[in-house]
Amino acid sequence: MKDLKLPITIEPKKSAQRHLECDGYFALSGLERLLAVSEKAGEQVNVKVNFGIDAEKLVFISGKASTKINLTCQRCNEPFEQELKVSFIFSPVKDEESAEHLPSHYDAVVVDENGEVNLRELVEDELMLTLPLIPKHDLKDCSAKADTSWGKLPDTLEKPNPFDVLKNLK
Repeated sequence: MKDLKLPITIEPKKSAQRHLECDGYFALSGLERLLAVSEKAGEQVNVKVNFGIDAEKLVFISGKASTKINLTCQRCNEPFEQELKVSFIFSPVKDEESAEHLPSHYDAVVVDENGEVNLRELVEDELMLTLPLIPKHDLKDCSAKADTSWGKLPDTLEKPNPFDVLKNLK
């Protein structure tokens, strides 16, 4: 599938058996949590997902996603555009106990009672993890007059010793 609106849920086992490759998008209007932290966003998240079975007979979901959103700079309170890009590789499991037995290069995703994975939520979770903790412009692009100094600190700071007063008491 190329440049199509991707399905919200998908069955990873059947998709892996067919070695399905999906190249499409999700409308950003469906990603409420991502929209809640952004000022303004583009119209879609571009997603490329591959399903397969590895040498250990484990089903995997690998892919990439990218989008652009506007965040508010915490220094100057002006909006700025932030590009979010993420790569992921998951292996579907039935429960949390099964996740402990996965190889370390896979993240676990729990399938629902129908054996499906919510692909849109999966992508949204990964994009949320790439958001900066404190959104801000590059210092050169920021309009705030930051009173910060950059450079090397002196080797010795000349501060009076608070115990010098005790010398006089002898």
